[in-house]
Amino acid sequence: MINEYEKLLAGLDDVDWARLSHAYESAHDVPGHIRTLCGSDDEARKEAFSSLFSSIFHQGSRYSASPVAVPFLARIALAGPAAAREETMWLLTRLAVDWHDEYDVTTGINVAGWRAAAAEAEPEELLPWYEQQLAAATDTDQRAQIQDLRDWVAAGNSPDPRWSALQSYDAVLAELPGLLTLLDDDDARLRTRIAYLLAWFPEFSTTSLPRLLALAAHDKDPVTAATALLAAGIVGPSSTAEDITPYLDATDPLMRWAAATALIRLAGLDGTPVRPSLLGRAVTELTAAARSPFDRVTDYCEGDLFGHIERTLHALPPGSDPAAVREALDACLPRILWDRYGSRTRRAIEELFPAPQPHPAPRYTDLTAAQQHLLSDLADHRHTWLIRSSADRLRDLGLPHTQEALQAFVEAQRTAY
Repeated sequence: MINEYEKLLAGLDDVDWARLSHAYESAHDVPGHIRTLCGSDDEARKEAFSSLFSSIFHQGSRYSASPVAVPFLARIALAGPAAAREETMWLLTRLAVDWHDEYDVTTGINVAGWRAAAAEAEPEELLPWYEQQLAAATDTDQRAQIQDLRDWVAAGNSPDPRWSALQSYDAVLAELPGLLTLLDDDDARLRTRIAYLLAWFPEFSTTSLPRLLALAAHDKDPVTAATALLAAGIVGPSSTAEDITPYLDATDPLMRWAAATALIRLAGLDGTPVRPSLLGRAVTELTAAARSPFDRVTDYCEGDLFGHIERTLHALPPGSDPAAVREALDACLPRILWDRYGSRTRRAIEELFPAPQPHPAPRYTDLTAAQQHLLSDLADHRHTWLIRSSADRLRDLGLPHTQEALQAFVEAQRTAY
């Protein structure tokens, strides 16, 4: 290990990691992986990151070892090897907020609701129930299982994932004052990472909001500036609209998209000063972004610009021009063609084909431009399982429901007309 990084790991070996848990039971291996992040072997570092992502953040789950690892990771993000810092920030973000940006990207995280739900699952609240179950158990094997669970809860754990996730979230929250220095880092990627992370901590907004607005105003990197601007719109109060509105006239279309997205979020808050005319401009900007996407994207919604636009449009307050919204949706929906579960693709099909089509299948030239675009992209998409996940819906519409059939349908209709 390089000596200059030893100070970052002070206290690492003082933790009884073997008594903590992760996805593969004992967390005894965590300090070794964290230490490897500060080493000089790039391949070993990649393997260490992979191990940490799959153990202390396993498919979104957090464990007793997860919050304990956070302070060491924060130190590495601040002053570790250049090759480790950005990925460490990404791990910290996932430990804090899981994949919340997929679901809460247009509104921000409801931390108050999260805390209320987690409070009901605190170990001291659950312990009496486990003790009652233990007292009533008569079967020897069942009693042994309940005893193990009771002891685990008595040690300060909860079986409710909302509780364990909140422990990691709060551990990262405690590190934010120190991590703020990354807003001034020479590396634009690190400035972007911290701006994105701050979007998910509304309780820290009194401190973060002015810094985010300053970063949006002065940073020379367009992705960093746009990330900061939207983060300000996610954590800020309704009055933030006054700071964000001027960016609708920005030269960079990425900044105009960020401003439009932020204003639509702020318009949903009580007492917002966002005027209907500004919302109309915001919808126009989202339509333009969907028609002419940028070659640079932010991390919001996992980089899915079109999915983000669709979610934002559905978050518009009542009174928005339905024709303009429909135009914007038709521009972005055909391009929402990838996600873990195929739900965005199915949503796009349902939006663009709201009613069963006449049988036999309609001609390609009878479809709207947006419908044609969607079917063409599906026909050419490399993830064939997306079509399988939507096969029933396509069949109900009287449309081809395999990739081969879609390809033949699109190609035949194009050449015939």
